[in-house]
Amino acid sequence: MRDGRTQALIVAAAGGSALLLAGAFAFQYIGGLAPCQLCLWQRWPHGAAVLVGVLALFIGGRLLPVLGALGAFATAAIGVFHVGVEQKWWAGLPSCTASSLTGVSGADLLNTDVAVGAVVRCDEIAWQMLGISMAGWNVILSLGLMLLWLRAARR
Repeated sequence: MRDGRTQALIVAAAGGSALLLAGAFAFQYIGGLAPCQLCLWQRWPHGAAVLVGVLALFIGGRLLPVLGALGAFATAAIGVFHVGVEQKWWAGLPSCTASSLTGVSGADLLNTDVAVGAVVRCDEIAWQMLGISMAGWNVILSLGLMLLWLRAARR
């Protein structure tokens, strides 16, 4: 069984990932802001961190908090790449640029009954606060969550 301080760190770290996921889904389903491919990739490590957090509350040891830290680091790393794409520091994925038709067949393009949605671009900032995009906020907050996980692993 973990001490109360370690449990609080785990709850804060996993809860932070849960809140970031909830925010992403709120922007998508309430705000109507469709995610790009890199945005979707940033969600998966948060989901893993939430699961690790639940497990870590019931299973002792340092391995699970280290895995939580790796999840937070992974989403931050994807976020750094995404920020670089948004800022035009490097090229993004072919699947999230305006010229991409990935996943759309020629038959779909010719069929007027099939709605081919617009590609959500990774290289355009869809929303920002204080001059920082959502991907940038994910980096900042996820690195903070990683520090919480590492602190929990040390205890």
